[in-house]
Amino acid sequence: MSIKIEKTENNNELKLEFTIEAKKFDEGMKKVYEKSAKYINIPGFRKGKAPMAIVEKHYGPEVFYEDTFNEIVPEEYERELKENNIEAVSRPDIDVKQIGKGKDLIFTAVVQTKPEVKLGKYKGIQLKKIEYNVSDEDINHELGHMADRNARLVTVENRPVEDGDITVIDFEGFVDGKAFEGGKAENYELTIGSKTFIPGFEDQIIGMKIEEEKDIQVKFPDDYNSEELKGKDATFKIKLHEIKKKELPELNDEFAKDTSEFETLEELKNSIKEKLEEQNANKAKYETQDAAIKAVTEEAEVEIPSGMIETELDNMIKEMETNLSYQGLKLEQYLNYIGKTMEEFRKENEEQAKNSVKTRLTLEAITKAENIEAKEEDVNKKIEEMAKIYGKKEEELKNNEQFVKYVKDSIKNEAVVEFIINNAKLK
Repeated sequence: MSIKIEKTENNNELKLEFTIEAKKFDEGMKKVYEKSAKYINIPGFRKGKAPMAIVEKHYGPEVFYEDTFNEIVPEEYERELKENNIEAVSRPDIDVKQIGKGKDLIFTAVVQTKPEVKLGKYKGIQLKKIEYNVSDEDINHELGHMADRNARLVTVENRPVEDGDITVIDFEGFVDGKAFEGGKAENYELTIGSKTFIPGFEDQIIGMKIEEEKDIQVKFPDDYNSEELKGKDATFKIKLHEIKKKELPELNDEFAKDTSEFETLEELKNSIKEKLEEQNANKAKYETQDAAIKAVTEEAEVEIPSGMIETELDNMIKEMETNLSYQGLKLEQYLNYIGKTMEEFRKENEEQAKNSVKTRLTLEAITKAENIEAKEEDVNKKIEEMAKIYGKKEEELKNNEQFVKYVKDSIKNEAVVEFIINNAKLK
């Protein structure tokens, strides 16, 4: 096996010429024959029993060429890249120059390579100090949510519907005088002001009295998710059966005892304050990290190969497919819903993919420049934590090279961002 390496006229691109000896190619052909023989049917021979020479005579020796190429090339290709320290970031563009039984296999592969990053300023960058304080209003807001969750519903009989009431209604919708599918329900609970129905629907129920019937006029939005209804005027026949309202508990020591592990309202407030302070600290931390990463990435210069952007887009789409699957949706359905083709979707997300790649390359370059490594004790600790989370044995995870690499990369990423922030000037 031999390889010739030359740069192309494009930046971050190499043309590799591989030569694989005829003996190795012929051995590969024999392996392919042995794997596929059982599927080959030649007149005069039992299925799968025809000798290789007979198969070649019947179909021509080229019948095995493509499979032989796929059999022997991937391993040789990866080995040569590794031995020559070539970091390919795109699929190879293959051109077969010579192939045949008894001949050396010669082919070229044009690949894009990982680019060099020209780092800008990453020590002493200016960052705005981010702080979020907890106010009495914030604490009372949380208490209000607790009170709302512990409110009891009481029936209202002596007044008409008001904003915020929970109503029990029958309704049926009509467009052009005809009832439409999905527009009818009985004893439906609707909170007035929740904006769960189309605009104008809930507002027109305000003022209705128990057992009153009423026709209301609404218009479906132009972007409504039904082609038959979008932009159409509609009439809904409404009958009101019941009015309920939430009765909030009084905020006192009894409330604290009933809704928490605390004996007094003051203790409950202090606990809420501590949780909010922790949330605010985490929020400030993540926003500072984002600002630091953005600042050093903007300072860096790098020409990103198209292959890296395409790979990043592929990964983004795979992640999106996974997330949609949890909701019972396929990507094709989602694209139809938003009215986009896959090509349009990729084009719209190209800039985001490019920024993600540039960020990753910049952080890798700083990590290398500052000799930041993942300490063994930190790796072991992280693996121990993740083993508990995933219910796996530590040894099983430690023997997984890809997983260990992922853990090391995560630790180094955290360390390099911490390094940037620690060396920044906070305003």
